[in-house]
Amino acid sequence: QVQLVESGGGLVQPGGSLRLSCAASGFTLDYYAIGWFRQAPGKEREGVSCISSSDGSTYYADSVKGRFTISRDNAKNTVYLQMNSLKPEDTAVYYCAAAGGGSCHDEYDYWGQGTQVTVSS
Repeated sequence: QVQLVESGGGLVQPGGSLRLSCAASGFTLDYYAIGWFRQAPGKEREGVSCISSSDGSTYYADSVKGRFTISRDNAKNTVYLQMNSLKPEDTAVYYCAAAGGGSCHDEYDYWGQGTQVTVSS
């Protein structure tokens, strides 16, 4: 069964950090680009970050550059999103998704169920 499972969300104070994990089962992440997306209440889903499968190129939304870092551990079949200096506007449900074409610009084939991140004092 193909599945992506996010974890690591929670409640954190402004300025704090969280590390999200995206674990795959039923397929190997090595050949997939993995993207992180988020959706806040009343807002459209937006792309946050992505890491390609071919050369490990990474991409970040301007709103998170310098604060978030995406990485992959193929041995663990997991991709991470390290989030530092969190702001209230980072509050959202975070989803990971896998693109079989290997590029961050390809269509995403699989999606996780999401993990809630709340940044509040």
